[in-house]
Amino acid sequence: MQMNPESLKQDVMFETHLRSFHFTFCTTWGLFSPKGIDAGTRLLIEHLEVGKRDVCLDLGCGYGPIGLVMAKLAPKGKVILIDKDFVAVEYAGKNAARNGLDNTKALLSNGFSHVPDITFDVIASNLPAKAGKELLALMMMESKHRLKKGGKCYVVTLSGLKPYIKRTFMAVFGNYKKVKQGKTHTVSLGMA
Repeated sequence: MQMNPESLKQDVMFETHLRSFHFTFCTTWGLFSPKGIDAGTRLLIEHLEVGKRDVCLDLGCGYGPIGLVMAKLAPKGKVILIDKDFVAVEYAGKNAARNGLDNTKALLSNGFSHVPDITFDVIASNLPAKAGKELLALMMMESKHRLKKGGKCYVVTLSGLKPYIKRTFMAVFGNYKKVKQGKTHTVSLGMA
């Protein structure tokens, strides 16, 4: 099989509908799920509750689908998209511009290290299964600290992690709700 390196260096483009909104995404090889929205992200997006004026955070944004849907749902709000991968942040910013979303800002940040000192109504994340339990716990503790009173933290994980997520949410938030369980993924909610 002959491969052309120049064609592999070109951006991957696709269009999709998420929550009745049309999006065009530009991605690249090396980012998570570059050819389309994965099942976990899609499940999370379908079950997010975001108000029109909410201040939201997409934790580990990749090329931005979760954050950009939150931006559409909160047209009078603000969405910060963060990732520790500079390529992901670059593409999240490109995708926000491509889809006409000026209520967003994509930032390079390791966890909350470079997040502005504000609190959020909604934090959402497709948690990486391979991140390790310590990092996942730290992300949840930092999320709780940055949520407004009554704020919501949504995560989607592989369903095998549900017992761990439930224990962690109970320890960190003092509550846990299974929002939706699909074939392979579970959306969980903790409230501040």
